[in-house]
Amino acid sequence: MKVMTRASTMALDSDTISSRRGWKLMKSRSIILLLALFALLVACHHSSVVPEPIAETAALAASQATADSAVSLKEIPFVKRSFSPYIDEKWIGNAISYGCYREGQAPGVQGASEAEILEDLNILKEHWNLIRVYGSDNDSERILKVIHENKLPFKMMLGIWLENETKHPERKVLNEEQVTKAIELANRHRDIVAAVNVGNESQVFWSWHRMEAESLIKYIRTVRANIVQPVTTADDYGFWNKPESQAVADELDFIALHAYPLWNGQSLDYAMHWADSVYQDIQIRHPDMTIVLSEIGWATVYNPEKTGPGEQGSLIKAEVSIRAQEQFLIDLNQWINEKQVSTFLFEAFDEPWKGGGDQSGPDEVEKHWGVYNSDRTPKESLVNYQIEVSKNPE
Repeated sequence: MKVMTRASTMALDSDTISSRRGWKLMKSRSIILLLALFALLVACHHSSVVPEPIAETAALAASQATADSAVSLKEIPFVKRSFSPYIDEKWIGNAISYGCYREGQAPGVQGASEAEILEDLNILKEHWNLIRVYGSDNDSERILKVIHENKLPFKMMLGIWLENETKHPERKVLNEEQVTKAIELANRHRDIVAAVNVGNESQVFWSWHRMEAESLIKYIRTVRANIVQPVTTADDYGFWNKPESQAVADELDFIALHAYPLWNGQSLDYAMHWADSVYQDIQIRHPDMTIVLSEIGWATVYNPEKTGPGEQGSLIKAEVSIRAQEQFLIDLNQWINEKQVSTFLFEAFDEPWKGGGDQSGPDEVEKHWGVYNSDRTPKESLVNYQIEVSKNPE
């Protein structure tokens, strides 16, 4: 998707240390971090949720340890962590992306209240138990707080929003804040945060916030060294099908793949055939990796007059409507159940702030990917889809 939400510890040199001297230096500089993590484990031995002051101390210690180090080391040997989307014995891999922003709200401007978040999650819990958010900020912290305090049946893939900090040096501080916050939240809510996604569409050639792979890898290593959950980065198939993606994949526990039939000129009838072929292609290119389909969806409104390179009116060839979304939901659900591939539908609610917000027209496609309207009423596509699913429960 071309528009997402906003989004650490200090970035580090990416060269690895192989000599004994390098390892001893790294170990000595990690003493503070290890002691902090030991204290965290002791304090949380009888609790699945880390007390907030301890989590903040651990995150600060992690930041200090990485800042004092000259390099960021890849784990050797690299032991992959399993992404296991289950609650008790129930597989919850049929998942959804969740943006909490309503009319008049936007990232960095005004977030949803706890009451609004609770309303959202009570709506979603009837159909999904795994959600994805895109940034580590106060809004994501509130979402986790609401889940925890209300004992809601959710797991989360927590996001970290990153942007290019070479062309835009002012982004470095914001990137670091995102990473530090993610480490804190992942440690505090280990029972809810099932995985952490470092960066969203930060590598594909068309991304407006594309960053150097070396910078992304620094942040991936930093996050992974300071949490226990599996770590990934989410990107379009147009990155994962390139040879340069291997260096990034080597740093991850699983691959988070975006594949949009609608954006890629596919017809509704062929949409899931195309998505399946993309999924299989990426699996062949990365045979040792678990592939999670972390974004796929079908919009209900678009502006066909908005044409030009990369524009919706030029790229989208299929029907965009409530009826089309309904059929896509039915086809996608069938594919998920057959393949048992963890998949995040994009997205839960329409988000008016996207695609230029008030500066763009109401038919801007970025505002209309939700299966619920921005006022939280379900679209007819979702209602009809749920009726169809109820006839053939899995």
